[in-house]
Amino acid sequence: MPSSQTPSPETHRTRTLSSARRPRRDLDRRRGATRVRQTGRQTRRAERRIPPTAAELAQVHDHTLAETAAREPDHDGFPEPAGPGPLAPRPEIGDSWARLRRLGLDPDAGAAAVHLSPAEIELRRRASGLEAVIPVLRETLVQPLDQTPLILAIADAEGHVLWQDGERTLRRSADRIGFLVGARWVEENVGTNGIAVALRTQRPMHVHSAEHYLRSHHSWTCVAAPVHDPGTGQLIGAVNLSGPAHSVRPYLLRLTATAARLAETELRAHRLESLHQLRTLAAPLLARVAGPALVVDGAGWTAAAAGLPPPTRLRLPAEGWGGAAVQWVPGLGECVLEPLADGWLVRPVRPPEEGGSGAPGAEQAEGARLRLDLRRADRPRLSVEGAAGGWSHTLSPRHAELLLLLATRRDGSTAAQLADALFGDPARTVTVRAELSRLRRYLGGLLAHRPYRFAEPVLVTVLGPDDPYDLLPSSSAPAVRRLRAGLAAGTVRLPGAPVPAPRGPRSAALPPAAPQPPASSAASWASVGPQARSASSETSA
Repeated sequence: MPSSQTPSPETHRTRTLSSARRPRRDLDRRRGATRVRQTGRQTRRAERRIPPTAAELAQVHDHTLAETAAREPDHDGFPEPAGPGPLAPRPEIGDSWARLRRLGLDPDAGAAAVHLSPAEIELRRRASGLEAVIPVLRETLVQPLDQTPLILAIADAEGHVLWQDGERTLRRSADRIGFLVGARWVEENVGTNGIAVALRTQRPMHVHSAEHYLRSHHSWTCVAAPVHDPGTGQLIGAVNLSGPAHSVRPYLLRLTATAARLAETELRAHRLESLHQLRTLAAPLLARVAGPALVVDGAGWTAAAAGLPPPTRLRLPAEGWGGAAVQWVPGLGECVLEPLADGWLVRPVRPPEEGGSGAPGAEQAEGARLRLDLRRADRPRLSVEGAAGGWSHTLSPRHAELLLLLATRRDGSTAAQLADALFGDPARTVTVRAELSRLRRYLGGLLAHRPYRFAEPVLVTVLGPDDPYDLLPSSSAPAVRRLRAGLAAGTVRLPGAPVPAPRGPRSAALPPAAPQPPASSAASWASVGPQARSASSETSA
């Protein structure tokens, strides 16, 4: 044989080593392993977890419910949380299951079905604000997935299924478990499901097979994403895709989240069009008004202004402006209000440069009463009453978290301590300072700094939900999670909350306990708040 066709020893050795390494690479690829490039130091190879199968999820479901039922309840009916183990649901799913166990929902039967009448369905469709985006959602989710067995469902903020589309055979199967137009698809009635968990956590969620609390739903998988009103920031509904558990596709969660963002973009376009129409109507009116004035829409967004720098948006009361002609408006002070088409004509009584600042000063904090109402998970609300007047408005989830942390630690927190409480990372101070700067625009002298805290004269009250685990359920902040656990165990209470009366038959036999410290005290914060740090850890808040 010619020597040109005979591989050299070096070539033969290279091919042999390459062949020996190839099976290892193929094995890594099959196992889902990802190689990490070496950068001068020993680096572990990151492993990508393989999603559990439906059989494994069913084992987790049965194991968790059996373990919870067998565990003796403590803390007046609240079971002790199970320790980490090989069989454990995801945190969001585990929180939902624990809540349903406390409610006593039977995983084999569920609760009585709640269905709307045709007239109620029509009324809710018009009030939801989602009717304008239904064509966009159908074009995005139904037509491209025509060959995939899926059901598109759109629910309002209270979990009522208002629209449904999809394969007819699959919809008949969904009817047998009560998943049809007019059904109220919330945890209290039908257990853990995509729509309910997405509305509760206010982020895209995937509930697969035995992650559903009811066993009759284990043959289904669903992905859902919340939809917010871009004008107010309030939750108005959820987009959901449901189908057989064996036909789950990994891209469906991202697709559903994208469709929800597309729906919000469509709603934003409608709002901008309405704002332009209001601006056209307001221009000749403002030209005839003597003194500074501005026109805002029903959500407080400025359409036009004259004689003063136009704010992007006014903070409107959560219940809306009443019949009083003069209202105190954060950022502008006392204002005369007049209804105008779909908005309001707002005229400050005193221009800001003459002392009519809308933010309360330090002297106005004397005797001020601030109430943080967290009883409704989807609508945290702040109310302030004082010498400057009274006002209230709905909070964003992040502002609700910050105000709750400030209310539970009246002696103050640095930006690093708040970052640790919110994100578990004391280095994220830039985000904390930016949010607190926005809060100070309308809280003014009610909020002090260095360290951040409520001013000493301000009386702060926090109203929480009946179930401690419903306290800001969309929050994953470490300090909020610890506060929920402390409230459930009865070791702390919210500022301004009454001392609970003893419950259960054991209370008569037990010796009187020491009074519980309020959550705003240093004693209780040591167990639920961020760890105390010395003042030298940060030179300025």
